[in-house]
Parts: sequence; structure tokens; C-alpha cells
Amino acid sequence: MMELHRRNRNQYRVRELRDLLNKYSYEYYVNDKPSVSDAIYDSLMDELKKIESSNPELITIDSPTQRVGNKLLDGFQKVRHQRRMVSLNDVFDKSEIEAWIKRTDKLMPGQRHEFFTDIKMDGLACALIYVNGVLAQAVTRGDSFVGEDVTNNVRTIKNVPLRLHEAPGFEQFLRGRTEIRGEIVMLKRDFEELNEKQKALGQPEFANPRNLAAGTIRQLDPALVAARPLHFRGYDILRDNDAEVPTNSFAYEALTALGITCNQQASIFTTLADVMNFVNEWGDKRHNLPFNTDGLVIKINDRALYESLGLVGKNPRGAVAYKYAAEQATTIVRDIVISIGRTGAATPVAVFDPVVVAGTTVQHASLHNADEIARLDVRRGDTVVIFKAGDIIPQVQSVLKELRPDNSQLIDYPAELKRQYPELEFVRPEGEAVYRVKGLTGPLILKRALAHFASKGALDIDTLGEKNVEALVDAGLVRDLADIYLLKKKQLLVLERFAEISAQKLIDAIASKKRPTLERFLFGLGIRHVGAQTAIDLANKFESIEKLMVATIDELREVDGVGEIVAESVVAWFADEDNMKLLQKFADLGVAPQFNKKSGRLVGQSFVITGTLQSMGRDAAADKIRELGGTFQTAVAKDTTYLVAGGKVGASKLKKAEQYGTKIIDEQEFLAIIAGK
Repeated sequence: MMELHRRNRNQYRVRELRDLLNKYSYEYYVNDKPSVSDAIYDSLMDELKKIESSNPELITIDSPTQRVGNKLLDGFQKVRHQRRMVSLNDVFDKSEIEAWIKRTDKLMPGQRHEFFTDIKMDGLACALIYVNGVLAQAVTRGDSFVGEDVTNNVRTIKNVPLRLHEAPGFEQFLRGRTEIRGEIVMLKRDFEELNEKQKALGQPEFANPRNLAAGTIRQLDPALVAARPLHFRGYDILRDNDAEVPTNSFAYEALTALGITCNQQASIFTTLADVMNFVNEWGDKRHNLPFNTDGLVIKINDRALYESLGLVGKNPRGAVAYKYAAEQATTIVRDIVISIGRTGAATPVAVFDPVVVAGTTVQHASLHNADEIARLDVRRGDTVVIFKAGDIIPQVQSVLKELRPDNSQLIDYPAELKRQYPELEFVRPEGEAVYRVKGLTGPLILKRALAHFASKGALDIDTLGEKNVEALVDAGLVRDLADIYLLKKKQLLVLERFAEISAQKLIDAIASKKRPTLERFLFGLGIRHVGAQTAIDLANKFESIEKLMVATIDELREVDGVGEIVAESVVAWFADEDNMKLLQKFADLGVAPQFNKKSGRLVGQSFVITGTLQSMGRDAAADKIRELGGTFQTAVAKDTTYLVAGGKVGASKLKKAEQYGTKIIDEQEFLAIIAGK
């Protein structure tokens, strides 16, 4: 039944994605009026490819994944390419380039590689056909098999030679048919000048250089094309006799000699390390190029080897296009959870399927407040566009409502607050966009948080009790948890509660807790629903604060005792910008939580204590169990090893222990176990 449900869900999603991608493709290639960015289109296409890859039975002949381009315009004559103008397979990181190299090694063992790399231009692909050195025809890529004859328009591009230059050693290219492939681009400075003119005339500005270049070339009036500054930059040369162009680097030499503009950044490398250095170098420098680019092209330099590798579908095996991290991506909102910040502000957080944006994986983003939710009209199940503000903070940019599930529901923010925090009351002060916890001020919340952080179960900071916490907060010396590590002795001495010895004692006590255990640090942060044992379980699972902060809800739910509510609470806490700044501040001050792998006699054994112990308090007993590697539980479960029955035993726990077959022991037996007897 579950498998049928999954298959039906995939079928529905595939159908929705295809319809939307076809719509976007028509806008982009036919109307030259895209409604979304390339990054959004690529992200949705990537999702469709993944679903089809896992479910090949869903692939249909009309899927956008099965073709390069789209419907051709009726205004131009159709021309069949002598050789197909294929697109390259996209890769996004070093591991994918390594995998590509391994595949080529396997297909041609013993061959020495030379990699030809160049900047990938963001323009309109076009083929220039010269016959006996004279420009005879210009054809767009079209659907890769058939393109459009745009000769009259291309002739107006000033850097396209109407006759190829004569150059010693390259005379053969002036005889017979020579096809030159490249990109028609609009340089960034020219694009900016055109938009300035549009603005001055009160006309709408153009979206981007690539779309303007493509739209210009498809104009039926060559005079209009001539009025716009387009450039052609070549990247390939084809002859009937392939041996005349032995390498891709030679192709660039020939192009330059014949008077064709080429990129000056093209280079040859023999190792993956050198290729990746080139990739990294141009990651930042690409923004200074005169044209737009979103990546690099990496090819096998030897043309014979390149051709022998053949095609996989529509992509050549001998080349890949390395794409730099997209600044936008699409994903599906799985939940909207609310985080209570240190000032009592209730901040909504969108939790979504992990997605890579600007080079990092993100899975949640702040929705800021109820007004922003209403403005975006974002709902659970929506497909959304994610971007990074300043390349740092993930944000929800918009909702793709065409992909909205039929059963989606509006977010009722007051109702969500009541559902997620039934024990709290919230108010929205007049003139503010944010709901806050009623009756709690920022200083009061901070005092409670700091007292908890310093408590015995958390960091156990000696002499930092409630009275001292109040004094520090009221004096303005502590504005967040990390501020305690900035305290100076002379600051304390001006307060009534401190003298020379007590001030030094507190400074030393705080300094001694710069390397707390991970579980105590997590518990001390006061993450809602994360008690001492849950903090231990999370520490054992993720082993570092860095891994925990990027954990998905599904990964969190794999932890014993962590259900939907706890998982949502953890994700919401790490999605709060103030909390992330606090963690960074801790790190900057040298506070480094340590994970210590469990060891001791009680590893693998779980204890629940019911009733009152005579020899020690319950917290002390729990600490002893944990010190010896055991697990302290608050309720009897199927995996509970012992139920320790003290005085005034709880009947319900005894009943559960009998039901699960848990061994019931008294206090003396418990003491013997922890003493190793």
C-alpha cells in the first residue's frame, strides 16, 4: 500500500513538474520573456531528473529531460545541423568531476589525459558556416538537431568576420566547409548602458544579458539587431576531415588565427588537482569577466579520444560543464515551526527538504513573522524558491503556486502558536509585526536561561547561582549566555555582591567551563523539549554541535526518544538567527564543547528510577549512571534494563516494567551495580 502511494505521488509530481517546466521553457526560448531565473528552472529540472532516474517507468518521450531545446519559432527558416549541437552534462563538485574522470579512464585504459578547460559563456549557442572562407549561414542550436537560420541578423554583429582571415598554417580552413560554433553574448557593460537608456525613456528594463541577446537575434528586423551591441565568441571548429582539428586547444588556435574572438582564459591541465585549482580560481574571478557565466567547460583535449567516447543520451562522454553553486534553488516545505527567541519573540521557521544554495546545504529558513507568511502565502507542502541573502542567510523568496497540493491550508498564525505552545500566552504589541510571550521580558528570559545554563545539570558553574545571575543581568554586564566569558574581575568588583575573592572565584569557575561536554552544553542551551537525557542521546548520535545544527527532521527522529515535536523544536532552535549568532560568539570566545564517547561498565544498560532513594537524590543517581556509560530514562520503555524501585513506588511504572519484562531492583541492588559488585 505504501509503495502504491509513493508511486502515485511520484506520478503526480512528475506530471506537475513537466507541465511547469514546459511552460517556463516556452517563455524562455520562444517568447524570450522568462518568468523565473535559470537557477529555478535548473532546480526543478534536477528534481524531475532524480525522480525519473529512480522511476524509469515514468519517463515519457515528451519529458523536458529528453530534449535539449524547445519549439522553434515560425519566423525563421529551419536548418538541420550537419552534426548535432549537443549540450553537456552538468557537474557541481569535485567528487562528480572525479567520477567523470574514472568513467573515461575505464573506457580508454592506458590513455594519458589532457583536460582542456574554458569559461562557460551564458549566451545563445550558434553555428557559423563558412564556405571557402566566406560567411554563408548562421544557425541557432534550436532543438540540437534543427536550428533557425539567423544569417541576416548575425551578419550585423561587428566581431563576426564576413570572410575568415588568412593566416599561415591555417589555409585549409579557407577551403571547403568550415563550421564555427560559439555563443552570441551581450557584454555586461553594454547591457547596463541599454538599461540606462530604457530607464531614461520610461521603458521597462531588460531582465538579463542572455535573454536580451537571444531575443535580439530572433528579431525579424536586422536593423534592430544592428542597433544592439552583440558579440560572438567561438569555442569550436568543425571540418569534414576531423584530423584537421586534432585537439580542442588547436581549435582555439585556429579560431584566433581566423579572426574569431575566443576566451583568453582557456587552459590545458593534466591532473584533477590542476583542474580544480582552475575551478576555484574562477569561482570568484568570474564576476570580473565582461560577460556572464555560471561555470566552466572541461573536455578531453584529444579530439579523436573525445569522439571515440561517444554520447550518453544527449550528452558527450568526453566533456562536462562544471556549474558554480546556484544562488537560487527550489524545494518543498515540509513544516512551519515556531521558535521562541531570547527576547520572547515567536519566529516562524520553514523546514524544507535539504537543498544546496550558494554552495551549502540548507534545510530551514526564517519566515520572520505572521505578516511575511501572509505576504508569501506560504503553506506546508508548497514548492518554494530559496535564495541566500548576502550569500549567508537562507530566505524563502517566493512560492511556485502551480505546484501547490490540492489539500494545502492557509497558516493561521495565532492557532499555530496555541497548538505548538499550549502552555504559553502570546500578544502582538500595537505597531509591531512580532508576537511575543505575554508576561516575559527580555531580561527575565535571559535570567532564567543563564541560571539554567550555569545549573548543576548543565555546565555546573560554581558560584553562578540565581542571585549572581540577577546581579550580572541587572547591571548590564551580561546580555546573552556567551557574555559570561567576557566578564572581567574589575567589572564584578563594582557590584555589591562581589569582593576580591568571590569575584576571582567566579571568573575562574567560568573559565574552567570553556570545554564542557557536548551533552551538558546542549542541555544548557535550553532548547525546548531537550532534557538532560535527550541531550545525551543527541550528542551520542551527532557527536558535534556542527553536525547537529544541519541535521534533518528525519535524522533527528532516528534518535531514541526523539519524536516529531522534539525534532521540530531542535530544527527551529538552529534556524533562529539569534541562536546561530550566539553559537558563533561562543566559538569566537574559545568555548568548544567536547564529545566523549561512551565508556564504562554500564554501556548498553538503561535505568528508570521510581520512588525516593535514601542514599542519593534522583539527579545524583542519574549522573552516576551516565558517568558509567549507562542511560538514564524518565519512563519505562521496551529497552529499559532496570527499574529501580525506591520508597513510594509508582504503580504505573511497576506495571509497565512487568509488561515489558524489565528487571525490577531495589536501592541496595542498584548501589551494588554502580559499585561494580
